[in-house]
Amino acid sequence: MKYTGPTFRPPLEANTLLLQVTVGCAHNKCSFCTMYKETKFQIESLEQIEKDLREAKEKRPSIDRIFLVNGDAFVLSARRLKEISDKIIEVYPDIKTITMYGAVRNIKDKTDEDLEMLRKARINELWVGIESGHKETVTYLNKGHDLNDAYVQLERLSTFDIAFNGIFMLGIAGHNKGLENAQATAQLINKTKPKLVGFTSLGIFKGSKLEKDYLSGDFSPATEYEILQEEKHLLNHITIEVPFYGTHPTNAANVKGILPKDRDNMLLEIDETIKIVDEDFLNASANRYSL
Repeated sequence: MKYTGPTFRPPLEANTLLLQVTVGCAHNKCSFCTMYKETKFQIESLEQIEKDLREAKEKRPSIDRIFLVNGDAFVLSARRLKEISDKIIEVYPDIKTITMYGAVRNIKDKTDEDLEMLRKARINELWVGIESGHKETVTYLNKGHDLNDAYVQLERLSTFDIAFNGIFMLGIAGHNKGLENAQATAQLINKTKPKLVGFTSLGIFKGSKLEKDYLSGDFSPATEYEILQEEKHLLNHITIEVPFYGTHPTNAANVKGILPKDRDNMLLEIDETIKIVDEDFLNASANRYSL
C-alpha cells in the first residue's frame, strides 16, 4: 500500500482499511492547522489506487468499510470519486461504506446530481471538520466556508442520505468565549443532526497563523478549566440523540456516551477531572503537540 507523507484518520477508523487517493490537503490554509504544511497536494493515479486495492485484497479478503485518505479527499470531482468507488466495488463487491474527510467547501462544490450519484456509489458517509458553530470563530478559522454554508451544506447531505460525523474543537474561540461558542455549536448540531460528534481540544502549533496571533497577543487561549466548562455547556445544550466522543488525546477529560441518556455520567466525569487535576494546570493552557 502506498502512503505519501503524513497520513491521518479519525480515531474511530483505527481498524478501517485506508486507501490513498490524494496526498496532503488542497486547502492547507486553516489558521490552526499544520498537518500538511510540508506536503504538496497531489491526486493519486487510478492505476496506483487499483494496485493498492489488489494488494489489500490479498491481506484483507473481505471488508465492509474503507476510508479514503488524505486530508480532504472529498475535494476530488464527483467523476473521479465515482471512478474510485467503481474500482473499490470491483475488488470488494460487498463494501457497504466508502468514507473520507470532507470539508464544507467540498460539499458546496458538488451539485445535487453529484451527491445523488455518490450516494448510489456507496460514498454514504463523511467526516466533516466543522470545528465550530460560532460565526466569528468560523470566519477566523479560514476553512473556506462561512457559518451559513455549514448549515446549508450539511443539510444537503441529509437530503441525499449521506451521513456525516461532525468534528469540532473545544477552546477554539479563545479566552472568555467558550460558553458562547458551545451555545452556537450545540445549535448547529441540533439543527443538522450528525451521525456522531467528536471533540478535540485546541493546540497552538508552530508555524500556524494561530501561533503568530498568540505570540502577538491577538489571540488569547482558553484555560483548561474554561475548556472543560465549555464541554459541559455543550453536553447540556445538545438536545438531539447523538453519540458524543470527547475521547481525543488532546482532551483533559475522557468522556463518551450517547446523548441525552448518558449526559449525567459524562458531566460527572468532567467534574471528577476538575477535582483531581492540579489547579495550576486548570488555570493555564496546556501545550498540545498533535491534532
